[in-house]
Amino acid sequence: MTKRFINNIHNLEFKPFDNYGEPVKGMSWHKISYDKQNGGFGTYILKMDPGAKSLPHTHQGFEEFYVIDGELEDADGKIFKKGDFITFEPGTTHNSQTKNGCLLIVFMRGINKPI
Repeated sequence: MTKRFINNIHNLEFKPFDNYGEPVKGMSWHKISYDKQNGGFGTYILKMDPGAKSLPHTHQGFEEFYVIDGELEDADGKIFKKGDFITFEPGTTHNSQTKNGCLLIVFMRGINKPI
């Protein structure tokens, strides 16, 4: 028997983003298949409120995300817009912020290490 889960982006339950221990202000997530205990592999939806900033971190594995809505500005000033698909390779160090808020689907292949 096949197991299947169906979610609608408009009906998700978001919880404080606490992947690095303490919740990060203005960030929340809905875990789809992400499992930190299994090496940080999986997928989640990340919501960033207006003015939210991610913590500086280094990618231990690949991280990819798709901007569902809004805009996200990376530390180097590059702005990721709705419809953009971004790939960070292992060893990449950065952080991001959003002026007006954004919604991302994140595909993780390893745990990020906070700086």
